[in-house]
Amino acid sequence: MRFWEQIATLFPELRAYARSIADSVEEAEDLVNDAVERAAKTAGRPDDLAGLRHWLFRVIRNLSIDELRKRRVRREYALAVSRLSHEASQRRLGIDDAVLVRRAYEKLKASEREVLFLVDIMGMTYAEAAAVMEVPNGTVMSRLSRARRALLDLLGGEKAPRRATRGS
Repeated sequence: MRFWEQIATLFPELRAYARSIADSVEEAEDLVNDAVERAAKTAGRPDDLAGLRHWLFRVIRNLSIDELRKRRVRREYALAVSRLSHEASQRRLGIDDAVLVRRAYEKLKASEREVLFLVDIMGMTYAEAAAVMEVPNGTVMSRLSRARRALLDLLGGEKAPRRATRGS
């Protein structure tokens, strides 16, 4: 059986499966169409009908999961942008101040910028940032403290007494 004949045979099952996991009929149709398109472009797809059926079901499932992740990221980004614009409007940093903060931020080490971005800019919890960075929560907290202190130092902020650390 040729590929397109196999697709025609499997199409009702693929649509039914996609509808069972999608939020709307349109989304289900998109999942099926994307899966068939992917199958048509993939040289290593199964040749037999049973193998192709199983393979296409997995493709539809994975596409659905990918779409859910994209939506979550978009939603989180929109919330972060909304929160940041709200905070900025309340603080009303002058352009000069904003440039100074940006320049100081760019001078930080990559690890300091990362933790500041995740927690202070994106609004992640310590646990969420720890999961992204693949470190314990306590490490996030200590890195964040050091990063904030380094940023304040670069901005000429008040010097807070530093605790003695090992090896200093």
